[in-house]
Amino acid sequence: MASLSQLSITQAQAAESKPGGSRRRKFGQNDQINIAVIGPGGSKGGFKQGLHVTRACAGNPGVKVVAACDVDAVHLEEAGATFGSECRKYADFRELLGQKDIDAVVIGAPDHWHAYMVIAAMKAGKDVYCEKPLTLTIEEGRQIVRTWRNTGAVFQTGSQQRSEAGFRTACELIRNGRIGNIKRVEARLPGGTNGGPFPVEPVPGDLDWDMWLGPAPMRDYMKERTHGSFRWWLDYSGGTLTDWGAHHNDIAQWALGYDRSGPISVEGFGKGPDPIGPNCYNTFPEFDLDLTYDNGTVLHVTSKGENGVRFEGEDGWIFVARGKLEASDQKLIDEPLPSSATRLYESNNHAKDWIDCIRARKQPICDAEIGHRSVSICHLCNICLRLGGYKLQWDPEKERFKDSPEANALLTRPARKGWQV
Repeated sequence: MASLSQLSITQAQAAESKPGGSRRRKFGQNDQINIAVIGPGGSKGGFKQGLHVTRACAGNPGVKVVAACDVDAVHLEEAGATFGSECRKYADFRELLGQKDIDAVVIGAPDHWHAYMVIAAMKAGKDVYCEKPLTLTIEEGRQIVRTWRNTGAVFQTGSQQRSEAGFRTACELIRNGRIGNIKRVEARLPGGTNGGPFPVEPVPGDLDWDMWLGPAPMRDYMKERTHGSFRWWLDYSGGTLTDWGAHHNDIAQWALGYDRSGPISVEGFGKGPDPIGPNCYNTFPEFDLDLTYDNGTVLHVTSKGENGVRFEGEDGWIFVARGKLEASDQKLIDEPLPSSATRLYESNNHAKDWIDCIRARKQPICDAEIGHRSVSICHLCNICLRLGGYKLQWDPEKERFKDSPEANALLTRPARKGWQV
């Protein structure tokens, strides 16, 4: 069977007419692409990634934002004001997905909503840009990838570091052996946040709390569960391990050539949240974990050190972060690679790459499988910490733990009735 990385445009086009999704349009260079945003975010929580990405997409010629959806009425009105009077507003994303004039959607909702919305959008015939981290569980990622293959959707995961020249340069240097065999990679993430207990409050009149929760367990409302702080609750996210980890682990795997596979083991230590209680943040604020690949390379995921990714090889080191590219010797960066060097997909604008690929009916720089594999590293780390940090053996092909039923039980989570993926 062909690997997911071999998904061709012929396969994608053939998938368009399969049951479970309407046929996707084929666009000429002058045809208009109508897009919509689900979960734009807004001023109440200071989290506006969906809005930011949608604006970036709309900045490309021939792209129009025709609809927005949010369960927070304030944010929905802000999105409508941003995109103009012709932008239709919806409180229920399912109604938006039923609109046949919408070609593609940007999904900026909290992490616990990603899988359900992504799969529904692809089945409805839409191309998808979904923010990272792509999923809440590894099993959700497997289901997203299966649907992606079956529908032929053009899919971009919002791991925008892949579209920054410094990260691509670092990865090309590593791929071409500039610092020799890689022994260790450090994915250095910010530390997390402690907090609570938080008071239960009345649900604001402008928020549909039941719909905000969706697949997540029913909980009493407190503002700290929503908007920008949702990431500190395991019900909805995975802390900085998934928030920043989805970025830096993605770069680590891209450089190592494992971005469609994964490690074979994980072990480590973490400091749990303090205080502890049902109304307190419950993700891990501090952690040090080692993930080992079948070639012996160790990926060290840590909440210590300068934010970025450091590659340590036999012949030196390279460090890359946003706006920074350094090495043990500057010549390692400055000396051009030979004409025969391995080159990686070049994108200098993550949103534009997605739009261009919609027109060309090809997959962009960070497709569904890559997004799934990158966040799987984060989920492996969280599962390991939740079970005490002892070493777990992982099969990246079967995507199952070896001889650990308790770890395999954490590959998925139950969803509330009516919201099962």
